[in-house]
Amino acid sequence: MNAKKQPLGRVEAIRVLNQAESVHVVKGKQVLTFEMKSADINEVLAVALGPTGNLRAPALRKGSTLVIGFNENIYRTTFG
Repeated sequence: MNAKKQPLGRVEAIRVLNQAESVHVVKGKQVLTFEMKSADINEVLAVALGPTGNLRAPALRKGSTLVIGFNENIYRTTFG
């Protein structure tokens, strides 16, 4: 999935988010982590969607973990 090359709108973003067990959203220096079994989808969408209403980029998935945004430490631990 390349959210930059193929923007995902709200409906597609919900589908992708629901396929993940955990989601890490990077906003500035802050990393928000959501366990999707118990997370409020609207709360996740509020930080995962950009001002255009599309899933923010970069968005990368490995197994059941989805990372939205860039953080070197999260990338290192998730993607090794």
